[in-house]
Amino acid sequence: MNPIVTVQDAVTAFADWMEPTDAELDAIDREMPVIVADIDLLDAHIATLDRTPTQMDERRIRRARRRALAARVELINHAVTVSGVGA
Repeated sequence: MNPIVTVQDAVTAFADWMEPTDAELDAIDREMPVIVADIDLLDAHIATLDRTPTQMDERRIRRARRRALAARVELINHAVTVSGVGA
């Protein structure tokens, strides 16, 4: 089944108001360490999909998992500090 797209949808799909706001871009910047850590963890897992993980692979996965967890904790701690909760 093919969706029907009107001319209006095609024109407004690239309108200026469709761009991310400054607040959204700031939120992405704050979350970037978590995103990068998750990508590293995925890379470590992907590297072992077609073979038996070696000790080096297992260490790489453990380190990547710890970095991803630390990045999430840092993001949450920063969010709590900024919002004033617990201060």
